[in-house]
Amino acid sequence: MSLTVSQKLQPVRDDRSPIPSVSNCASDEAVTIACDSAGTIAHAQRKQNTAYCRIWKRLIDIVVSSLGLITLSPLLIITGLLVKCTSRGPVLYWQDRVGRGGRGFRIVKFRSMAVDADRNGLDITTSGDPRVTDFGKTLRNLKIDEFPQLWNVLIGEMSIVGPRPELPRYVATYNQEQLCVLSVRPGITDLASICYRHEEEILAKSKNPEQFYRSVVLPHKLALNLEYIEKMSFFFDTKLIAQTLKSLFV
Repeated sequence: MSLTVSQKLQPVRDDRSPIPSVSNCASDEAVTIACDSAGTIAHAQRKQNTAYCRIWKRLIDIVVSSLGLITLSPLLIITGLLVKCTSRGPVLYWQDRVGRGGRGFRIVKFRSMAVDADRNGLDITTSGDPRVTDFGKTLRNLKIDEFPQLWNVLIGEMSIVGPRPELPRYVATYNQEQLCVLSVRPGITDLASICYRHEEEILAKSKNPEQFYRSVVLPHKLALNLEYIEKMSFFFDTKLIAQTLKSLFV
């Protein structure tokens, strides 16, 4: 998949909907993307040459995803049966996303919305979205709908920790600096996921959720993704995993 930047979004807010403060994220430092595009790209390339990024991160992904799929298999089976019994449609939901190097792949989740929901509404969801099933609300709240992505991790399309993959139509709007997030494998969790733990509630407060997501939330997420690339290490990944687990109960 070849990506081009069609336009540069202007961060104009359509209302006063709040966005998470960086102080509420896993990082103890403010988000600062001070270097220019060339500097960011060079830094991302240097990060890819570290032993952790070249070898250990992928090995950890394979071990953790394999153990996770085996250990969680009873929960995955029970969840699949409940999805099937509580609403009409398939157990799993597959969606096109953009991964490392701009290559497309299909992310997998437990289906938490009505069949063909993506054809009957926005690509994003807000709190109280009628397309979300009753059981789907529980899956989303506990993030259990994301567990099947351990398969994406196992086959190398994703990582346990990394920038969340976006839809192709959103990626097409990235500027040169933002495209640097595609220099690493997308992940199940990341700094932005923790900051936007309650993203659906934030978007629900906006008069125009789609515009607010594109002009405010997405640029902020990408800034957090670039910060992750700056700090990417075994210890930072471990910290983000711990923060993710903690956020499930907050």
